[in-house]
Amino acid sequence: MKRRQILAATSLALLAAGASAQGSARPIKLVVPFAAGTSTDIVGRVLAEALGRQLGQTVIVENKPGAGGTIGSEMVARAGADANTLLMGTVGTHAINPTLYKKLPYQPLRDFVPLGFAGATPTLLVVPASAPWKGMADLRQASGKAVSFASAGNGTSGHLAGETLNIRLAKDFVHVPYRDGAQALTEVMAGNVQFMFYHPAAVLPHIRAGKLRALGVSSAKRSAAAPDVPTLAEQGVADFDLVAWFMLYAPASMPAAQRGPLLDATQAVLAQAEVREKLAAQGIESAAMNAAEMAAFGTAEIAKWGEAVRRSGAQVD
Repeated sequence: MKRRQILAATSLALLAAGASAQGSARPIKLVVPFAAGTSTDIVGRVLAEALGRQLGQTVIVENKPGAGGTIGSEMVARAGADANTLLMGTVGTHAINPTLYKKLPYQPLRDFVPLGFAGATPTLLVVPASAPWKGMADLRQASGKAVSFASAGNGTSGHLAGETLNIRLAKDFVHVPYRDGAQALTEVMAGNVQFMFYHPAAVLPHIRAGKLRALGVSSAKRSAAAPDVPTLAEQGVADFDLVAWFMLYAPASMPAAQRGPLLDATQAVLAQAEVREKLAAQGIESAAMNAAEMAAFGTAEIAKWGEAVRRSGAQVD
């Protein structure tokens, strides 16, 4: 009887110690450098929930929007070696901004290490439901300076897509930058701006609610999330193929011993069918990439989008 009591007490002590150890693990902060409700925020929250389960640890999402994602990105880049902080990076923060900003307060290849490629998505060209345009043929006929397009800020993928459309259609649609994508989307739905390019994750609910209409898809092929929406190329807009992407990063200052388990956990999470299905529902197509492939991808994207920025003439001091 005494032996059973000792065994029971020992088991309870071990369970308590395990729970205490798990409870004492520092929460991970996942910084989303854009506003709540944006595509990046949606992707970040999907990964935060899955990572929390995978690690048995709390992952807190913190939105730090502003300046095309530079504010939140700099915050993570400057995090100390003991910080338990990650960044939900994007094509904007890590491929466009290096050329767009004359004095970028961080360097993507130097200050960050990629943990997982969440996937890529085209953008949808959306207009208010009250707009007279039903397709690109209608927009092509619209008077240039009488039409404006919104974006989440100068040099963002939405801005560059709009400027590329200007070039392809020989138009002079006026760019109206906003503090973030959520604000820009609100202005488009209100009819204060005529159109914008934005991710399916953010615009599809408003399309279904009858507040927006999609005229086209920015990629070379149709989006699985909106298969009924034709590409711009299908509608006679030649050589138009722009997609956005999302990558989870750790600051380079994070010790390798701490970063390694996070890399493994992120890769495991992104291989899960449930996570891939949630991302696919937002129009994001996943693609497996190891550490070396992610690094090479990042370098190539900086070169690709740098050229697009230079062609557009966009520049932020």
